[in-house]
Amino acid sequence: MTQTDDLKHDARAFFDAAVTAADPALALRKALSASPFPKPMGRTLVIAIGKAGPRMMAEALSHIDGPYEALAVTHHENDMGVDGATVLRAGHPVPDEAGANAAKDVMALLARATADDQVIALISGGGSALVPAPKPPMSLADKAAVNKLLLGGGLDIVKMNLVRQQLSELKGGGFLRHAAPAPVTAYILSDVIGDDLRAIASGPTVGPIGTRSEARAILEGADLWAKLPDTARGILEQPEEAQETPDAANILIGSNRHSIAAMEEAAKGAGYAARVVSDALEGDVDDAAQEVIAAVGPVDQPTALLFGGETTVVLRGDGRGGRNQELALRVAMNMPKQDSGWVFLSGGTDGRDGPTDAAGGIVDAGTKDRIIASGKDPKALLDNNDSYAALDAAGDLLITPATGTNVADVQVLLIRP
Repeated sequence: MTQTDDLKHDARAFFDAAVTAADPALALRKALSASPFPKPMGRTLVIAIGKAGPRMMAEALSHIDGPYEALAVTHHENDMGVDGATVLRAGHPVPDEAGANAAKDVMALLARATADDQVIALISGGGSALVPAPKPPMSLADKAAVNKLLLGGGLDIVKMNLVRQQLSELKGGGFLRHAAPAPVTAYILSDVIGDDLRAIASGPTVGPIGTRSEARAILEGADLWAKLPDTARGILEQPEEAQETPDAANILIGSNRHSIAAMEEAAKGAGYAARVVSDALEGDVDDAAQEVIAAVGPVDQPTALLFGGETTVVLRGDGRGGRNQELALRVAMNMPKQDSGWVFLSGGTDGRDGPTDAAGGIVDAGTKDRIIASGKDPKALLDNNDSYAALDAAGDLLITPATGTNVADVQVLLIRP
């Protein structure tokens, strides 16, 4: 193996350590060992929403005594079944009809809850798109159009979810309002940097992030307001209304920071001088790429520079890719010539990056030359947001099955003198 092959092997191992640290079943098991589920007078209604839903559900059901009903909603690529539970699959990142039907099933189950029952909510990343319940008179097509605009508008996840909450029946505490009068306990796996519970899956068991007027200001500032469907603008132009959000017990069981710490431990165990450069690598992918490159300095031993976060992409073309693929490609295109060997990996801990089968990219000093040797123009592909085609040409896509978890993205830059 070449030095680059060795570095790529190690980078992938550290990524796998990050994913393992975010294992939703282990995280929930640890939380329940400290505080078991309460036993209600009536039934336990277990609802899992998110990419980690089936794994969280399987673990939860092993801790429940007495009668229960169980429903999980996850993404189409997750084919895990759960004995004793209904598992529904829906579109992500763009909502689809299956998700709209799943949202109706969630609300129907919550409507059957009584004060003697308890509702257990298992929330993980991706939940915002998986259960679209648009406020009337919005249609699912309107909701999908809004989501597509938000994803391509360069907004961070908190701002996107503030807008989504104002247009949804379940988000921003809507889940709690549908569950009342039953008490709700939520176990949350965070995919949001900073772990703002209101932003994870758009906060179904937490109060809203902001108001309609704040949503309007965000959309106007991103030059998206005029592009919204008329129905969405109509809702956001309505006067503010006070909505009481019932209380819930919200318990955070895992996050991006846990995964970065696991990468650091794995890197040190493999003999690298490991350092967490940033646990908040956010903003536009071009700025993030420059931040990664700026962290490089002289090294006299194998070094691992670690990052975590969730960047954004402004869509300027019609290519395929995702924020991790584009970040990796931008690093490969802009990294100054180094005397040392280096490899950079950027990947989504859910195993999926944008509407592709890749989790991200894993690039090195030869990436750009391999793209050119394939007959493609890497700059033209980048300008068209076609990072998938560029990395595919170089053989540098990070391919992994859907992981069953999601705690945002992690990055590792390995340098060896």
